[in-house]
Amino acid sequence: MTDHVITSTPIPETSPSHSEDGDNLPSGLVVAVIPAFNEDRFIASVILKTRQHVDVVIVVDDGSQDDSVMLAEQCGAKVIRQSQNQGKAAALNVGLAAAREMGAGCVILIDADGQQNPHDIPAMIAPIKRGEADVVVGSRFMGTASSTPIWRVMGQQALTAATNLASGVNLTDSQSGFRALSRKALEAFNFQTLGFSVESEMQFLMKRHQLVAREVPIVVNYDEKPKRNPIKHGLQVLNGIYQMVSLHRPLFFFGAVGGMLLLFGLYVGLRMVEAYNADPNPKLAVGTALIAVGACILGALFISTGIILNAIRIYLSKR
Repeated sequence: MTDHVITSTPIPETSPSHSEDGDNLPSGLVVAVIPAFNEDRFIASVILKTRQHVDVVIVVDDGSQDDSVMLAEQCGAKVIRQSQNQGKAAALNVGLAAAREMGAGCVILIDADGQQNPHDIPAMIAPIKRGEADVVVGSRFMGTASSTPIWRVMGQQALTAATNLASGVNLTDSQSGFRALSRKALEAFNFQTLGFSVESEMQFLMKRHQLVAREVPIVVNYDEKPKRNPIKHGLQVLNGIYQMVSLHRPLFFFGAVGGMLLLFGLYVGLRMVEAYNADPNPKLAVGTALIAVGACILGALFISTGIILNAIRIYLSKR
């Protein structure tokens, strides 16, 4: 288990309050959670801009080797340090746990790389304050001119399509890291995935906990080159989606695979029977028969596994 070191700088008395005027949040406290790993170039500006719109900024430092921690403390953030890099999902779990302990009524998730604009936070919070949403996603592809490079758009849309299909929740931008969470979502979110497929896992959790999702348009800044290899990142997200489907929707995953295997086995078997009946000197195609029978057996096993795992999931969710 990794130790967490918590440090903080007192928030000046001039820090704005965001718990007034028509606020339907349970406590009115708006908390921003910023996961960071070697982001000393941008983290100061992100924190200072974010503090204009929230009550508390929590920075979860995921084992940075640069000056991210020092800058975050100087900018007045509450800093939680992890001794080693564990990935974004683990950092968010730590940050959300701290926000829950504070009694936050709304949590903003924003990245530390400077691509997202903290001045969009009021628009992100608004649907939650009005009681219209549990999760608000800042979408890069929603009715605004996007500066996103075309290769990024294609990759992100492919990941969004896969996540939407697998999770049963439809968004225009499943991979956006800029989000607002209600208290209900804050209580529901505890991520099991690793790395950067955490945004996809949120959609599975939205479905499981029947959370209402809304999207608002945002504009992002892609002036800097990406720190991660986009192809490798995309493959990691797809692998995460695959794991989450089997975990969160076992009947869908195993049932779909089993159904395809069963249909394939039946198709091969029927074609074999047709060929056998049409041959004046019929001979049993043993190899084809084994393929057909094997596919049908595997299909039935997959479907049975999906039914059993789904029953277990439902039972555990009710405990």
